[in-house]
Formats: sequence, C-alpha cells, structure tokens
Amino acid sequence: MDRELYGREAVLHDGGLVARLSGLTRHGAARVAYEHGDDPPVTVFTGGRGMGKTALLKEVRNRYKGYTPLALLDCAHIEPPAEHGPGWSEVTGALTELAVQLSPKVLAAKPVQFPRLSLGLVAVASLGWSQEDDERARTDLQQLGPLLATVDATKGAAGNWVSKVLSKLAATFAESAAPLAGLLAEATVETVLEEVFGRFQRSSENWYGTYRNAGGRGKTGLRQLAIDFEQGGRRRGEAEDFLVGALTEDLVHAYTGLRRGTRIGRPILLLDNAHERLGRQLVEPILRARAGGRRDRVVVLAASRVREHEGLRHATRTRLPETAHRAPCPRGTSVGSGILAVELTPLSPAQTRSAFDHHDPAGRTPAELARAVHRLTGGRPLGVALLGRAAGEAPAELRADLTPGGLLDLTVELREDAPPVPVAPTLLAELLPVRRPGPYAVLAATHDEESARILAHARLQGESLDGDVALRVRDQLRSEDWPEGPRHFVADPLLRSLLLHRLRFEDDDHPRYAAWRAVHETLHRHYGPAPGPYRLHHDLALGRTEEAVTHLRVTFPEQDVLGWLGRLRFVAAAPYPRERNRPGPDPRRAIALGQEPVGDPAFSGLDADTTALHLSVRRLLHAVWLLTDPLALPDDDVADRLAHELRRLSGRHLTGSGSLWDAATHWPRDIRAWRELSLPPGREDGV
Repeated sequence: MDRELYGREAVLHDGGLVARLSGLTRHGAARVAYEHGDDPPVTVFTGGRGMGKTALLKEVRNRYKGYTPLALLDCAHIEPPAEHGPGWSEVTGALTELAVQLSPKVLAAKPVQFPRLSLGLVAVASLGWSQEDDERARTDLQQLGPLLATVDATKGAAGNWVSKVLSKLAATFAESAAPLAGLLAEATVETVLEEVFGRFQRSSENWYGTYRNAGGRGKTGLRQLAIDFEQGGRRRGEAEDFLVGALTEDLVHAYTGLRRGTRIGRPILLLDNAHERLGRQLVEPILRARAGGRRDRVVVLAASRVREHEGLRHATRTRLPETAHRAPCPRGTSVGSGILAVELTPLSPAQTRSAFDHHDPAGRTPAELARAVHRLTGGRPLGVALLGRAAGEAPAELRADLTPGGLLDLTVELREDAPPVPVAPTLLAELLPVRRPGPYAVLAATHDEESARILAHARLQGESLDGDVALRVRDQLRSEDWPEGPRHFVADPLLRSLLLHRLRFEDDDHPRYAAWRAVHETLHRHYGPAPGPYRLHHDLALGRTEEAVTHLRVTFPEQDVLGWLGRLRFVAAAPYPRERNRPGPDPRRAIALGQEPVGDPAFSGLDADTTALHLSVRRLLHAVWLLTDPLALPDDDVADRLAHELRRLSGRHLTGSGSLWDAATHWPRDIRAWRELSLPPGREDGV
C-alpha cells in the first residue's frame, strides 16, 4: 500500500542512515563518508504491523535501484517453484532470487556475476536425480538458468548446456552402481564449468576448497556440500551457511577484483520479515563471518516485527530519530553485537496532520479529525495513511461531520484498476492477517485472560478442538508483538476498535446487532448480579445507562472518592453501540449538556435533592463516555460541562471534595491534551 514516509527522513535524507552505510546519497547523486568504515552493522528496523517497515525498505529500493546493486526479499513469502527437486530449500530459493536481483548493470558499473553461488546451487540441485527420470534433472537445471545467466547471459539463458549436463549425468550413472549426491554434483559442476563459465570464472570453484573436508580442493568441497545438503539437519544448515557466504563472496569480488575502483558505494540487501526463520538463516552466517574478521562490505537492512526477538539479544538498540546524524554500533565479543536495532517510532501529531493535509488540502473535514485519528492509531503509519485517504475521498455530504468512527465506515480507493474497499476490514486484514478474525472480534470485548476464557467457553466452543481458544488468540497476539494491558484483553486501541467494529457490523444484522448483543449480554451475566463496574461497563455497551447512573449516584457519598472516580472512568470506557453512518450529532452530547428530557420512571420515589444528584451524575457519565471515546471527536462544550458537573459534585461531598475539584481542573486538561483521564487527577503519567 503506497503511503508517504512521514518521519522517516533520518533514514532517507542525503546524510541519513542509509547514505552513511552505503556511501551514496539517494539516487546515487554523490558519495558519502562511511560511518562504520569497512565493518557496517546489520541494521534491523523493528516495529509492529503497520509501523512502516515494508514501506521503508521499498522506498530505499526505489531510491537506490539502478545506482548500486540491490535486492529486496520478503522472508515470509518465498514461493517454491511449481516443480522442484530435493535440492531446493527456502535458503537456496532465496539466494537465487537475491542474486538475480543484485546482478543487473548499475550506474557506471558492470553487472555483478555470481559464479561461486552458481556452482554451489548447481551442486545441490543434483540431489534426487536418477537415470530413470532425466526430466526431473532437466527441470531443475532449467530453473537455474536465470542464476547462470548472471555469469554469462548468452550461455546461461540459451540452455544448450542443459543437454550436455544430462549427457554427462548419463555417463556418470552408467559408471556407478550406486549414484551418490557427490558424484552427480561433480559431474554437473564439471559440465557447467566447461559450457557456461569463461576462463575468468573457472577459478571460482577453488573457493569451495575451504569447505569441510575439502583440503583445499574445490571440486571435493562441492561434492561434500551436496552430500551435507542431502543429509539434512545440522549438516544441511552448514551447507546453507556456506552458500550464503558464496553470495557475499561474489559481491566482495565484484568490488575488489579486476574492476576495483570502478564501483562506488556498497551493495544493499533488503530483508523484510527477517524475524522469520529464513531471515535468521540469511543474516546469521554474515554476522558470524564478520565476527571472525571477514569484511564483506554488504549493507544489510532488515525489518523485524518482533522487537524482543531472540536474535536481537546482543544488538545495539536505538530509536529512529536518533540515527539522523550518527548511529554508533560498538562491536563486542558476541556475534549479535554486529546488529544495530532501530525502533521505528510512531508519527507525531504534526506528521499526522501533514498526512491529512496531503489527502484533504482544502481542509473540508473537521479541524480536530487528524488529531483524533492520531489518538486512535497511536501514530501507526498504516492507520494514519489509510484513514487520511478515506477522509480525502469521503462523500461531500459526510465530510463536515466525520469522526474516526465515521472513517471506519467508509470505502477507499487504493488502486485505480480496482473497486473501492471498506476501510475497517481492509485495515484489520493488514494489521491482523489471520484466517478467521471472528474469534478475535468476540474476545476484543473482554478485559483480561479470565474473562476471555469464560467468553470463549460460552461463545466459541466450535472454533477449536485442540486447545483453549482464548489462549490461542492470546499467543497469536503476543507472537505479532501486540502490546498487553491491564484493562483490555486486546490492549491496542486501534486493533481493539477494528475488532469491535467487526463484531458490531459484520453480521449485517441491523438493527438487532445479534452478535454484539450476545457477546456483551454473556459478559454482563458473568459479572452479575451485583452492579459492579464490569457489569455496568457492558450495560453501557448494550445502550443501557440507568443502572450505571443509579449505582454511581448511590455510591457517591462514600469516602473513597478516588475509587468512585476510577469506577466512573472504567464504566465510561465501554464501547459505544453506535449506528453506521448515523447523521447528526452524537446522542451522548445532548444528554451530557442536559438538553434531552428525562422520562419519569427513572425518578419515581426520589426527592428533589436526590433527583438533582441523579441528573448530575447522568450528565457526567455521558460526558466522560463521549470525551474519552477514541472513535469520537473532542467537544469543548461537553468538556466545559464536565468541569461544571465535577465542581457541583465537589460541593455536595462531605469528605472528598478536594479530589472532585481536582478532577474538574485536570480532566478537561487531559482531554484537551489528548491524554487518558489521570487518576489521581493531575498525575503526570495519566494512570
């Protein structure tokens, strides 16, 4: 998904991190002094889904492609060939793809050749070939054509060498009663050397003389490599590590061989989703070689969704803005000390405003909409970009009254050749790409692991036959590095809002909202029958407020005023059972401002003083409910009324007037500063 890279200048500007690592400004305009000399760290950008990791790597590719050898690989999506033999693995497939991307000619330099890697992959490709099935060998050899074309484009692409390899293999089969991987590998390598490699590349096989048990003999090393690869397990891992070294050795040779001095800058490897197993298989051999003193000069930029990944234990950690001019990464004794982990930071409110201005330059949407979206998304670039685009494309009749919740109800055009897509499901699929989001939507209504397990037992028994659904969902959220919190099973406000949106509207059961009602009624019963804060929280989610108002009014005289304020804040944090695309102001506003008439049943039997207290608490509850709703816009009139009601209540309380008075002062400030309501009022961390 294309989006502006607001706040990523520390990486991309002409003196930024990539320029200092690669030695080139963007678009290869000028040389830049290398910050880390001949020992650049592996740089890993960390951040959860939607934080812009992929977009950042793609922008590096777009700016540097054609100026220095460069390749971008998604370690989570290596597609195997339609038909492949046992010589293919994710690592060999990835290395082939990287080499093909790195090979094209760049500015003022010839194409990079990969003879060492080609020989190694030719050797392991021979696994599983037999005399009875030469079609298997032909298919595997033809798949190596693009890689061999990096050595000699004419011969490698022509494919004439394939027939000669098959002839050589037939002779090998005839001479050996029990064909072995090593013999087939040697026969294949010999033919490729003769038919594809020129005289300048044939010495490349000597590099394999350093392989295990090779004794300095290249062909012996290639035979052993194939045998180890076929063996699997640890031996295959060693063979794959050596093949990674072959890739970097070919790159080193391109920069230090006969053409030395003709290339500027350094080659760049971009590895997305490097927290996956394949990412470690590609990065760790490079790190081990560097820790041993090898200097390959390759710039490795990776992305990891998991910030506390095991592979980052010994990394030097920093945050994105701190890398703008300098990014120290002192190398220690551990292999992992060669990693610089850069945490991608959220967009600032100003950057979010810029994103909205980009999509709505005329300012036709509410002035506070961008800031409200920043509160909802936490500055997550993917959410900001998609909601900003939705605001810019919103129908004219809706623009003036848009809220964050209203943006979720819209559709947005992401591609000119495709129909518009619904905002909320599209954003949810990007942030939580699971096969069945339904259970996540159900459990988003819960508060902790206990309530999630109870609700799962009641509503999701058919979802899993081999384990606790709630714990499986919890583990999946943890594996995606989503935050955990004390008041919500799904702690991130944006993810929780998207899941609750799905729970509310996915079943198209307007106006009954059967799934929404069933979930909150189940939790309501679980927390009953006493009117505690959790039960009342779900009352509000069901659109019922009078029991909550009554409970808060009855408990108001108690001495624990801070506890009362905390219960008020928790109850009012309930998701609002809103209607999609409902025109006009939020119904809570009129109640908070005392503009909506109140029916008689709520006041039967109450004296005038108690009735006044009841109405004040009712207005206060609706004000807090509206002002703290991440899907609503702030409202100065309601914030002023909130302060007024708290001051009036302060005058009524015999012992706790100070806390209520402080809340009247600090809670409107918290709201206008886009903070959570502080407790005790005025506490700086907003807890």
